[in-house]
Formats: sequence, structure tokens, C-alpha cells
Amino acid sequence: MLCLPEALRLHQFSPLGLVKLCFPPGYIRPSSVSFFAVSLLTSVIVRGINNLSDARYCAGMGADYITFRLDPALPGAVTPALVKELSSWVAGVQLVGEFDSLPIADINALAQECNLHSVLLHKQRRPEELAALSVSALVLVKWIPDMLPEDVDNRFRTLGQHTTGFVMTDLPPQPLTEFQLAHLTEQARTYSIWLAPGFANGSVREFVEKVHPQGLVLEGGDEIKPGLRDFSEMEAVFEELEVE
Repeated sequence: MLCLPEALRLHQFSPLGLVKLCFPPGYIRPSSVSFFAVSLLTSVIVRGINNLSDARYCAGMGADYITFRLDPALPGAVTPALVKELSSWVAGVQLVGEFDSLPIADINALAQECNLHSVLLHKQRRPEELAALSVSALVLVKWIPDMLPEDVDNRFRTLGQHTTGFVMTDLPPQPLTEFQLAHLTEQARTYSIWLAPGFANGSVREFVEKVHPQGLVLEGGDEIKPGLRDFSEMEAVFEELEVE
């Protein structure tokens, strides 16, 4: 007989947005199952939402932000119509649009149309462009292992004057050294930095408790078929972050 966590790895959503659980053969279904937002150890951004399963699951698991790739130049870009449809089914999360090289005027128009709370920029913009944004901006930055600590600090300091935080999803080619980890911890105390779980050499929970980043950034995915999605990897991270 299968245990409940195994049965919960596949979640299915009805057209009404209600959660249905797909219980494998041999599992004795309980009389009722509740699905509600949980408290997490740190804030979570989930990127690249393109389906209702992801949107509702992430909102229910306590994510603070979900992002939509609204720039047509980005792989997996979605339409404003889809963003408005998906966001109508969720509550308690902030909507973020991801943009590459789209002009600021177009970004502002999409932010208004899709009721975005903020944007995540893939490319560095000039200060006057950032000042012209109608919503706050996060910036996607890369981890550069051989970059001098003072150069890293200078980059954060310069960009930090015009943005609300930095998102780092590119993982180091090698596990962080003690020196790198110590400097990353110092940076996290000074700037709002969001990190991918892969920065942790071991336990994600222990990493968060030691480094204290602003939050973690997870990646959304595609449905197996309409309404059906495997959340095994994402669920493992949420479980580590759950407040006991």
C-alpha cells in the first residue's frame, strides 16, 4: 500500500480550479484532503509559470511570487491573455513579469494590462530606463566564480540603487568554497539576493538558515497533460522550507 506523500506527487486540477488528487492503484484514499498555504522558512519565487497546475500549487504551498515570461524574445514566452486567465485563479501571490530586451514603454504597458506587481529583468538597463518603470524591478545576475569580492560588491551596489533585489539561478560550476560561502552570506546581509536551491552543498534548509538569502528561486515546468503535473522535485524543496 502506498503512503500519502507518494500519492500526493501528482496533483490534478479541475476546470473550477479545485484540487483533485490522483491516487495510484492500491492506495486507500482518506475521507478528506485539505490544500492550503503553508508557512515557509524563507520567501520563494517560482519562475516560468505557464499552466494552472503550477500557479495553484505554488500559491497553495506558500510561494510569494510567481513569474511569467512575457517577453516574446524569451523561450517559453506566454501571452498576456494566459497570464490574466491563470492569475484569476490564484490569490496571495505577487505577479512578476520576466523581460529581456523589450522596450520600457512596452514593459509598462504589459505590467498594467496583466496587473503585475514587479518585473524581473534579464539584461542590465540604464538608470534612466529603470527609473521609467511603472513597477519595481528585480534583476537576473550570474554567479561569476573568479570575480573579485570587491567587484561583486560594486556590481550589487551600482544596480541596487535602482532595483529591489537580485536573482541568481546560474549555479556555480563547483560547490562553494568556505570563503565563497562566507562572502555570499555577507552579501545576503547587505542586499536582497534570491538564490537557486542548487547553491546549497547539502541541505537546503541548513543553507537558508546559514546564509539567510532574501529567498529561494524555483523553476516551474510543463504539465504531463492538461491538468496533470508532477511536483516531486519542487515539493522536496517546499518540504525542507516548511516551518515546523
